[in-house]
Amino acid sequence: MSPDGHAVTPSRPAGRSSCLEARHEEPPISTDPIARQLLDAVRPELGYRERAGKHTKFGEWYADNVAKDPDFKAAPWCDMFVSWAADRAGVQDHVGEFALTTRHAKWFEKHHAWSDRPEPGAVVFFAWSGSKKIRDIDHVGIVEKVVGRKVHTIEGNVDGVWLKRKVRDTSKIVGYGLPRKVKVAQRAPVTIQPAAAVNASVQSAGASATRNMAATQGKALDVVWSPGDAVLPAGLLFAVVSTAVTGIRVKAAAATSGGRHRKRG
Repeated sequence: MSPDGHAVTPSRPAGRSSCLEARHEEPPISTDPIARQLLDAVRPELGYRERAGKHTKFGEWYADNVAKDPDFKAAPWCDMFVSWAADRAGVQDHVGEFALTTRHAKWFEKHHAWSDRPEPGAVVFFAWSGSKKIRDIDHVGIVEKVVGRKVHTIEGNVDGVWLKRKVRDTSKIVGYGLPRKVKVAQRAPVTIQPAAAVNASVQSAGASATRNMAATQGKALDVVWSPGDAVLPAGLLFAVVSTAVTGIRVKAAAATSGGRHRKRG
């Protein structure tokens, strides 16, 4: 009480917060669209369990679409699950497609997207030894949220065979790959000319070459060239267009790196 009889509210010591302010509140949903898309893809898979023979749909997808190697169908699948989710969410260029956790972490580091601070949607890498070196990474998951000093994750191949939520402290965490920081080069649009345009281009080139030849030989143009001579035969035209399209498809199908996850989570 004050000398005049009024109640006095104790002042808060400088540098100290109230209980309400000290409480760790759950952060709001991430505003990063890549994080949202990735988490939206993994949450419906909670409770998934590997089948007999260590087979999973994630390993089968990776074996058929990325590695082109059937051995991956029964391989440890924590990182293949992350790759599958990234593909399902349409953010594979930001997350990468890997089966080997150490190579995946180095990929984030190469893209200047490696961090020691967690955030929703980050790819989190673990070393059960407590090491903080990328070469010692054993396991990987996806950060769902961060509450205080606890990192809430969604991970595959944990507790033996499950895909489930886990709560981790930072003692076993090596670092985080941040998909939002991976810079993706814009792909130039591919334009394939119609057959008529290709044929017209060939005619034009042939006509120009023939005119030059006529001028060099001192002959009249109509003696050495007629428009019909430059028309590409249908079979050859088809071969030219087919070769161009095949070349484009081969480049687009170039696979990313594969590998194996070394230990079960």
